Amino acid sequence: MNSNKNNFDEETINKAKETVESYLYNNYENIRTVEFSNDMSDPMGGLMIRGTVNGKSGFSASVDPQEFTVNSLGEKEGFPKVKDECKEKVCDY
Repeated sequence: MNSNKNNFDEETINKAKETVESYLYNNYENIRTVEFSNDMSDPMGGLMIRGTVNGKSGFSASVDPQEFTVNSLGEKEGFPKVKDECKEKVCDY
């Protein structure tokens, strides 16, 4: 039915990746590198960005493709901790 990119164009996907990268650097401690996978599938039809930080800890981020905001972030084991100042309220990104 849908391709693994869910019919989002390259510009939208790249902007979503930039949004996720900014979100991670601004809200989590000790993020040194962010790498993205090519798997963008989302059973709900949204835009899902997946990857790893610091070469080891995986994540998946649901991004609003109109507003370019991170709706939710799933973190795998060993993911860096949220910065203290970003626990109560998401820090700007």
